[in-house]
Amino acid sequence: MAAVTEDQVEAVRALVAAIPPGAVSTYGDLAAAAGLSSPRIVGWIMRTDSADLPWHRVVPASGRPSPGLRARQLTRLREEGIRIVDDRIDLKSHRMRPDGPGPTGVPD
Repeated sequence: MAAVTEDQVEAVRALVAAIPPGAVSTYGDLAAAAGLSSPRIVGWIMRTDSADLPWHRVVPASGRPSPGLRARQLTRLREEGIRIVDDRIDLKSHRMRPDGPGPTGVPD
């Protein structure tokens, strides 16, 4: 993985903090908005520096949370009104793209 700058970390943190309740964003959407080369960089930032952020609103493009976070993440998202079918987040209804349609909280 390429070296990650403090500015990149702060950009990702700001994007995650801006995801409103009832919306989710993908690792790839956040990477694109922050100018990062890979969604994996967002994942690394989230693993190392997101305890004070709404981490549960960041999801894989598949809509399926990782097994280690699944129960906690889906519970939190359901509490916010996110539609979940067969343990898959309804991205069509709740996805917010920080660099395109939806930056004001209006899902795609």
